[in-house]
Amino acid sequence: MIRTLIFLICSSIILHPLMSQTPPASDDRIYDIIDVVSAERIEADITTLVNFGTRHTLSDTVSDTRGIGAARRWIKSEFDRISADCDGCLEVSYMRGLVEAGESRRIPDDTWIVNVLAVKRGTKYPNRYIIMSGDIDSRISDPLNGKDDSPGANDNASGMAGVLEAARVLSAYDFESSIIFVGLSGEEQGLYGGKIMAAKAKEAGWDIIGILNNDMIGNIKGIDGVIDNRTFRIFSEAAPPDENEQKRIWKRFYGGEVDGISRQLARYVHRMTSTYMPMMNPKMIYRLDRFGRGGHHRPFNDEGFAGVRIMEAHENYDQQHQDIRTEDGIEYGDKLEYVNFDYAAKLTAVNAINLAAIAWAPPAPSGLMIGGAVKPYTRLKWDAVEDEHIAGYKIYWRETTEAQWQYSRYVGDVTEFTLDGVVIDNYLFGVATVSPSGHESVIAYPTTLIPRR
Repeated sequence: MIRTLIFLICSSIILHPLMSQTPPASDDRIYDIIDVVSAERIEADITTLVNFGTRHTLSDTVSDTRGIGAARRWIKSEFDRISADCDGCLEVSYMRGLVEAGESRRIPDDTWIVNVLAVKRGTKYPNRYIIMSGDIDSRISDPLNGKDDSPGANDNASGMAGVLEAARVLSAYDFESSIIFVGLSGEEQGLYGGKIMAAKAKEAGWDIIGILNNDMIGNIKGIDGVIDNRTFRIFSEAAPPDENEQKRIWKRFYGGEVDGISRQLARYVHRMTSTYMPMMNPKMIYRLDRFGRGGHHRPFNDEGFAGVRIMEAHENYDQQHQDIRTEDGIEYGDKLEYVNFDYAAKLTAVNAINLAAIAWAPPAPSGLMIGGAVKPYTRLKWDAVEDEHIAGYKIYWRETTEAQWQYSRYVGDVTEFTLDGVVIDNYLFGVATVSPSGHESVIAYPTTLIPRR
């Protein structure tokens, strides 16, 4: 019934100018992925994580039943179990880094930060990665309190449970690129798990397409009184922080202020969700994170990788970073009863279909150049993707004030194309690589002019 409804809705939007030229690929495997994501399994995982009492970074690491040590060992055992069920298809490991005392006011003693990774290795591009992350740790009012109960049901057992469930679902498939499912630690103490992983990835030369950071995906009732189980936010920064002067000059004269790699990843998530899950309402936020706050995609952005934060639309601050208590009739604390497991399953499905589509797609074109000043056309040129099995390339364009790509044209297996009648002054442009099954890469944005002949 759900798939029939989705088909009818998708069929009804083919008249949109973008769809009328090149309808989006419809892959039944994407619908299958959506269908098998289980709210019940997510509820069980969140419950288990909450029952460790606290997962604070400074909590017990020896106990088998309480503290972050028990939690991360259980997460690894779940990844191991998933891998066993798919004949060892996941490479499961810990990733450790030492934070020395005094490095942060939230790390008073030498502390090992331990991430838990499961890699679904790609068949064609094993060193090319798309990552889904959730945070293992939790906290209450005092950021140094590692002893008292800190259930962290929504922040962020929900995101960690989503990562585990996505691993279960996607372990049934093979992908051309690698997918990493990871639980990151030390988020509440200063984003340390992400810093450790991003630094190691850069040092090792990982080709990271991007990271989908899931931090709080289970709350539908906001402190503003709004109840909404369909809307979610996608936070993305406009440009990497290491942008040089040459790139800033380019943007001043040729545009692209809102077309950095993280913003393109956010657009990809928005488009995939709108295509395959039209009952959901993705909302792009043009900001690195919530006002004055941070998340575990940021360390990857700092290293020059694309990364976005996926989370609920309506937060309840009474249930974040709070001691469990009741004051003036208000209940405080991040407790299990406030998590909506069906909503967490929907956002897990959002992640899973984007991970799958990106991992099934070929790499984005590189060396993208643009030209057409004072001409009645726009010309684009790019380097061929070294893959004999790609179908071709698709050009996208949109008006300069539009958030999403409006128009597209599939141009086949060429490395240069002229859009006659499309004046370069009025639009922004991008190019994606397309697989034979119709899966597209994240769109590349031009940053160089085509040399004049």
